[in-house]
Amino acid sequence: MAEAQAQKKPDPVEFQWKGQDRQGRSQKGEIEAISREAATAALRQRGIIPHRVKKKPQPLFQSGKKIRIHDVVVMTRQLSTMINAGLPLVEAFRLIGRGSDNAAMRKVINQVASDLEAGQPLQDALAAHPHVFDELYVNMVRAGEKGGILDTVLDRLATYKEKTEALRSKVKSALFYPVAVIAVAFLVSAVLLVWVIPQFQEIFQGFGTTLPPPTQFVIGLSEGFRANWYWILGGIIAFAYAFSKAYQKVEPFRREVDRNVLRLPVFGDIALKASIARMTRTFATLSAAGVPMLEILDTVGRTAGNRIVQEAIQDTQTAVEQGQRLSDPLEDSGVFPPMVTQMIAIGEEAGSLETMLAKIADFYEQEVDAAVDGLTDLLEPIIMVVLGVVLGGLVISMYLPIFKMGEVIGQ
Repeated sequence: MAEAQAQKKPDPVEFQWKGQDRQGRSQKGEIEAISREAATAALRQRGIIPHRVKKKPQPLFQSGKKIRIHDVVVMTRQLSTMINAGLPLVEAFRLIGRGSDNAAMRKVINQVASDLEAGQPLQDALAAHPHVFDELYVNMVRAGEKGGILDTVLDRLATYKEKTEALRSKVKSALFYPVAVIAVAFLVSAVLLVWVIPQFQEIFQGFGTTLPPPTQFVIGLSEGFRANWYWILGGIIAFAYAFSKAYQKVEPFRREVDRNVLRLPVFGDIALKASIARMTRTFATLSAAGVPMLEILDTVGRTAGNRIVQEAIQDTQTAVEQGQRLSDPLEDSGVFPPMVTQMIAIGEEAGSLETMLAKIADFYEQEVDAAVDGLTDLLEPIIMVVLGVVLGGLVISMYLPIFKMGEVIGQ
């Protein structure tokens, strides 16, 4: 059941459309949807009778900037300020669009303003752009509109986006450093094996003596690499592609990968802490906006970032629906540290769950920062040793015959 709920949704694509509005006037534009049928249904909800809906052709070369989290945060804070100042929504979006220096973001903002002018609710206008405004964003906006605190909710949403992006960047930096160094080591080793070692091999052929075992091994490695480099490179690319596709499409495989990630030394601890920080921050933010508990758990589960954590939250959602407290099924899952479940239980008893969740998020964000810094300090000497052994071993093995010749000549 949990695996079926966790199936990845199709990515939305852009469609171009032409049609008529309720007054019979010709209209045209663009819309994002997961299919042509979904695009047609969305247009009918807007009061448009579509005559033609087709996929937007993709340019040969993409131009313009991508929409970053920073762009969404800036727009959200500006919108919060303008709503607080009493500006109508359409006028606020038009002003923000004129001030945006990102063409892609400006296009989305102007489309939202056009949808609002056509009478569409704000949450629906935002939901039409899921690559910019995710489900959590739309849910919070809906809750803010219902509660009449849209400006406050938008300000909290911007803070949430900033904190989660900072956390994601921290985790990425922890993974990028060792991967980048390993990639550089592989490239340098490949250069030595393909171009440098063959030059030494030609020199050694005139020595007329048996080469040392390390030198023979490296020469054999060089010959094998040069003869099969396309198989090696193709194998690496094929493995990376197959792994990526299997992780995206094959649910049991993804679940097993996510389970093993949590078991890794150091990295698993960082992954779990990051997931807990993201989960509790999302929960606290949605709770502050007045979103119902079951809806919060549904959204939090989909944004957990790890299948094992996601399944634990989905089981918790079922238990809460049956009348249990939030902390009990979380504790029974065995996924979350005792401190997390105990603090949630205290928050439930004291009626301050939102505050307690925010404190848990703050604590685990600091824990991730400390763990990433510690990991970097730990990896630096290890990587240097590995690089020294690999690259130094290749170089020394090539100079061993020269050293032996020098000893013979000296005698």
